[in-house]
Amino acid sequence: MSTAEKAAEAPAPEDGGQGAAGAPRRGVAARIVGRLGGGAAQALLVLIALFWLVPTLGLLVASLRSNEDNNAGGWWTVFTEPAQLTASSYSSLLGKGDFVDSFWNTVLITVPATVLVVVIASMAAYAFAWMEFPGRDWLFLLVVALLVVPVQVALIPVAKLYGQIEFGGFQMFGSVTGVVLFHVAFGLPFAIFLLRNFFAAIPRDLLEAARMDGGSEWTIFRRVIFPLGGPAIASLGIFQFLWVWNDLLVALVFADTGSQPMTKWLQSQMRQFTGNIDILAPGAFVSLIVPLAVFFAFQRYFVQGVLAGSVK
Repeated sequence: MSTAEKAAEAPAPEDGGQGAAGAPRRGVAARIVGRLGGGAAQALLVLIALFWLVPTLGLLVASLRSNEDNNAGGWWTVFTEPAQLTASSYSSLLGKGDFVDSFWNTVLITVPATVLVVVIASMAAYAFAWMEFPGRDWLFLLVVALLVVPVQVALIPVAKLYGQIEFGGFQMFGSVTGVVLFHVAFGLPFAIFLLRNFFAAIPRDLLEAARMDGGSEWTIFRRVIFPLGGPAIASLGIFQFLWVWNDLLVALVFADTGSQPMTKWLQSQMRQFTGNIDILAPGAFVSLIVPLAVFFAFQRYFVQGVLAGSVK
């Protein structure tokens, strides 16, 4: 019997879960994952996104209705009675001096807290990643350990400390400066940890070439590290801005009436027995629109920071 005849009569081997072409047989989960990129899945994701936007749409519509209309029926009735829409709530809100002051207090708290965290964390992260100094690893471990310290633990000790800091008629407790410093202190550990890991992934050859050209550490940081770390720094800035802008807990503890941000002002407008949607709805939407605008303005850098390091 020839070799070809023996091969023809030999029993076919079991495919062990493989097809005729040798490709592995796809399981149910694999087939489901493979179909996630289809048109039906994309349409489902669009529906989910629209569903998540319903509360924001309801807040916008409620802010454009009078208090009487909001108490009389749900916000969706505006689609059958568009005459309910009015900007009187915004005119009344912007006419309140305490709300305008709280808006600028929010800006005065958020912008310095974001800039200081980004600048200090960038320089510290570069030092931890590429500079040699005694105790570097132990100091970085201390920074990592600070990540697990909750904000609530430091509220009372820091409040006592702020109460003792007073000079020239200025008291730290209840001031914008005190709120900013608290946000900076608790924002730095995560910021340093995030940027250090990103900076450490930058090729060493770039830094060595810059040093051979006579560049100082400051020059290397400014002209090499900072531009290459732009996406990660922008992502950190967005996160820090959103965290500080939407904060209520720290403001409740450390801010007084003259330094309160919008979150505390809105909380103070809550009534016990009756609703004041004509104040809360436009105020909440004004508080929402600023960080939303910041996110969309820097979303390109945010996406680059999220995807950084995923490809070589």
